[in-house]
Amino acid sequence: MPTQPVTMTKAAPAPAAAAPQPEGGGGSDFAQLSRRIAAEGLLERRPGYYAARIGLVLFAFVDGWCALYAIGDTWWQLALAAVMSVVFAQVALLSHDLAHRQVFTRRAPSEIGGRIAANLLMGMSYGWWMNKHTRHHANPNHEERDPDVSPDLVVWSQRQARQASGLARFIGRRQAYLFFPLLLLEGLNLSFNSFRALRGPAVKRPVLEGVLLVVHFAAYFGLVFGALPFGKAVAFVAVHQALFGVYLGCVFAPNHKGMLMVTPGMRLDFLRRQVLTSRNVRGGPILDALMGGLNYQVEHHLFPSMPTPALGRAARITREFCAEKDIPYYEVGLLRSYREIITHLHRTGEPIRSGS
Repeated sequence: MPTQPVTMTKAAPAPAAAAPQPEGGGGSDFAQLSRRIAAEGLLERRPGYYAARIGLVLFAFVDGWCALYAIGDTWWQLALAAVMSVVFAQVALLSHDLAHRQVFTRRAPSEIGGRIAANLLMGMSYGWWMNKHTRHHANPNHEERDPDVSPDLVVWSQRQARQASGLARFIGRRQAYLFFPLLLLEGLNLSFNSFRALRGPAVKRPVLEGVLLVVHFAAYFGLVFGALPFGKAVAFVAVHQALFGVYLGCVFAPNHKGMLMVTPGMRLDFLRRQVLTSRNVRGGPILDALMGGLNYQVEHHLFPSMPTPALGRAARITREFCAEKDIPYYEVGLLRSYREIITHLHRTGEPIRSGS
């Protein structure tokens, strides 16, 4: 990232060169931006939008399972599996919005809706994910505090690479080539961690969430294996879960991967911590829908409860504000974001390959 803010008309700079800003005075910067955002009414709830979005997603969800039985015993069911991976990802994006109280202002309906969407419809623990995602928002791209960049399988900084061992060291050596193939397993990873988290402190209602997860998978496997012969049913599940993982990974990966990594010694105010570690992805209405508004990652991190349809307008205001304050604001096209991720992964794996 250069010292000049990025605009919609300028080529996006490389993200590695952004210099952290000192903490002094940063809070007042965020307060100024917040007042501009609030004055535009961008934090107000959008019940009509969410009613329509939830209705469309639920219709697609139910219609997809009906289509499973209507299509019958044919390998064309694998095309339906691909479609259902998109539907499941849209359910996941809805649960994300519910967790951030973008739909409801109160906690109770947000948690009820979140557990229905995540646990019952998608097969992921709402409590586990909420705990992890809250820690991510508090410290995005922090080498030690952000669970999304913990070096479990992939190393996200050269410092992590030098300390890597076991499987992380083996994968880290060639992680630029393995990153997207590993996303094929992300759906299974979410389910596995969801059940494992039921025994820990992250899930506040483990019995309820456990029951909902069991109901989900009983219904999921019951519907698939009830509609198809064993071989086709296994293929359906494999295609569905693999593409579901790839879709989610391709939505969430551009948000921060390859951006500024925060080390324990850095001091960043809230505004700069969120802006410098986040990447926006340019597109249009179709991309906004496919990514659930997470392509406006800078604004989402600054204002997590902002409803999805307000993010585009908020991006224009934030971009102008960052230009006034000389804060680098980074956005690129979707394909370039993936290229930057792969380049970053190759660079961070260098200490493992060189043995340093």
